[in-house]
Formats: sequence, structure tokens, C-alpha cells
Amino acid sequence: MKYIKDYREGDRVFDIYLCKHKQSAVTKNGKQYDNVILQDKTGTIDAKVWDPNSAGIEEFDTLDYIEVYGEITSFQGALQVNVKRVRRCREGEYVPADYLPVSKHDIDVMYKELLSFIDSIGNRYLKAMLQELFVKNEDFIKAFKQSSAAKSVHHGFVGGLLEHTLSVTKLCNYYCSTYSLLNRDLLLAAAICHDIGKTRELSLFPENDYTDDGQLLGHIVIGTEMVGEVIRRIDGFPAVLAGELKHCILSHHGEFEYGSPKKPAIVEAVALNFADNTDAKMQTFAELLENTNEQGWLGYNRLFESNVRRTKVD
Repeated sequence: MKYIKDYREGDRVFDIYLCKHKQSAVTKNGKQYDNVILQDKTGTIDAKVWDPNSAGIEEFDTLDYIEVYGEITSFQGALQVNVKRVRRCREGEYVPADYLPVSKHDIDVMYKELLSFIDSIGNRYLKAMLQELFVKNEDFIKAFKQSSAAKSVHHGFVGGLLEHTLSVTKLCNYYCSTYSLLNRDLLLAAAICHDIGKTRELSLFPENDYTDDGQLLGHIVIGTEMVGEVIRRIDGFPAVLAGELKHCILSHHGEFEYGSPKKPAIVEAVALNFADNTDAKMQTFAELLENTNEQGWLGYNRLFESNVRRTKVD
């Protein structure tokens, strides 16, 4: 099959893809059409079915695997598929692993590295809490390895949550080697746990969509509750330490407007917020560059609130 990342404007499309999303819409002239997002393991691409009632368009829905015939066009600098024909595929015609975006890094290798940071923590209460989740809880471990870090924006792929967590932990470990006022055990424990709520906020692929708890509570509150559940099972866990750890999770988005119930009030929470924001923005920019072949200025980006440009290389 030809992967989405390899398409260029003007290419013909004739292959099987996962219908990530489908929504009916109406043009200004009152004509019905379908907005579709096609997905494979290399990413997604917008598609338009301008005549959904034509004989060449079979009935299909979100999460169906469909054989698509069309052509690649460009709209406002982004590629999209002008769909001419669609056939809904039967089981056995496709390999599901070809359609799930996956981290470029080995998931087991990343997880082993994360466990090494847990092993390095000296505080016995924090280490016990982390081991309950990341060593002993097989259901949590499976979900954590398979979860994405977001529905979109950054790290929206299988293993994305692990990759993001490991990057944030590495950044925090660096901060600790540079700023002696930081409590390394507390900061690393907070870094490792800061997004664990995403294992319950988002469903696993291929859906990768918000659950009921994700909509009602969000990963910050869910993660704080998960940590609290484990802490209550550890005899003698210091109340002050528990409060500091939960505070780091509750405040890791930094601002109320970004979903944090609290603003950082201790230095470890400040460090975690910066590490989380750094990795999220760097990955977002990396994915932005990977998903376009445009050179020079790439247009306005909502996250960065700026027109952005690819760096010139001499």
C-alpha cells in the first residue's frame, strides 16, 4: 500500500485506509457532502466526498476500513483527497497494524528506560507508589504502553503517552542536575505520573477519542485520583508528600486557562510545567514540519499564535 505520508499533490489514490472520522456537511449552495479523515500508521489526511449519493460511493461509517479511489489536491496549503469512489472492505482484506500510528521508538525499550528512573528514586514511599502502577499493575501497564498523549496536537499515536512521559522525565532529571533546590525524587515521580490520567481520558486506538470520564473530568483530575488511590494503600505515606505530589499533577498545565485546577506553588511544580510544555511544543512543531513539504513560511499556527517557518539550512 502507499502510505499517507508519501502522497504529493496530483497523485492518484487507490488503496485501503481506515475511516478515522466521517461527518456530513452542506455547501453554501445547499449541496450535501461528507468530510472524512483517512488514517494509516503514518498519519491522517482530510478527504472530501463531494457526491456521497453517487453509485460509486458505498455506505461506510467512522472506523470502517474503506478502499478509496480519488486524487490528491491542495487546499490552503494542506493536502486532501478528492474522493471519487469508495468501497467498504471486509475483514481479511487489510492488516489493522498498517493503520495505527505508532511511535518511531521501540515501546519496550522506552518502558525499560522509564523503569530505570523509577529504580533510581530513593524515597521509599514514592518508589512504592510508582512500582504499584508501573511494575505490578498489568492492566495499567498495557494501557500506558498503548495510549496516545492526545487526540491530536502532539504525540497522538500508539506509544505517544510513554514517549512524552519519558521525554518529560528526562528533562526533569536534567533540571535536577542543574538546580540543586529541586527535590529529585518528588519531581521525577511527578513527571512519571503527570499524564497517567490519559489512560482513562482517551480510548485506545483506533478510536483514540474522549471517554465519558475524559469529557467530564479530564486527565489532570483523573490522574490525581489514580495517584490518591495508590497512596491510600501504602501504610505511612506522608501526608505532606502526598499533597505535594498531587499538587504537581494538578498544576502541570501551569495556568487556569490551560486546564490546571491549580497554579504551580512549589518549585517542583514549576519545573514540571516547563518540562511538559517544552516537550509538547517541540513535538507539535516536529509533527507540523513532518506533515508538510512546504518550504519557508508555513502560515499561522494556532498553538504558537504566530506564523511559523521551516529553518533554512545552508
